Amino acid sequence: MVITGGHRNDGALLAAVLADIRVPRLTAGRPRTRPDAVVADKAYSARAYRRALHARGIKAVIPEKSDSIAARRRRGSRGGRPPGLDVAAYRGRNVVERHFALTKQWRGLATRYDKLAVTYRAAVVLAACITWSRI
Repeated sequence: MVITGGHRNDGALLAAVLADIRVPRLTAGRPRTRPDAVVADKAYSARAYRRALHARGIKAVIPEKSDSIAARRRRGSRGGRPPGLDVAAYRGRNVVERHFALTKQWRGLATRYDKLAVTYRAAVVLAACITWSRI
């Protein structure tokens, strides 16, 4: 988890987030550092995000924005091929969205009263642990 200032662009820290990924193995061994796919919403459909994921060999499951679709169609055959979308994998994104909705039930997290990033991150981890223990 990477915590930044509220005014900071998410794309600036994509490399840091990808570097922090650790997917544990079912058997013994070191954790994988490259997931099979990254599922995101339309806000992350920019070419820079897709290129960064492609450079690491990660499948991007991101729908295309409607204005990008229109621009590509306007260009005709010069518009290029649309990026693929695994619809079945994209349906699983609602699990993450529901977790964010649960996290926003904590007033201090939703409004970010904490000034220090360390304190805010600790509150997010605490909320995740309490949510996980209720399952």
